[in-house]
Amino acid sequence: MPAFDWRSPESYKSPQEADITDIAWERLRRNADYQRDYQATIANSPDGQVTAEFRRRWGICFRA
Repeated sequence: MPAFDWRSPESYKSPQEADITDIAWERLRRNADYQRDYQATIANSPDGQVTAEFRRRWGICFRA
């Protein structure tokens, strides 16, 4: 995974070039409820992965 510095403007694409999914992800990953739920889900997962219920709850679809 590439290094990402959230403080660096160069780490962000121009909003005019962003897909709606990029904007949605940036919003979701900053959500405190999502962060808590993610940490709890990972901590309780035997394989360290999110569950189908977690993905449904947050409306997340991972592309293969």
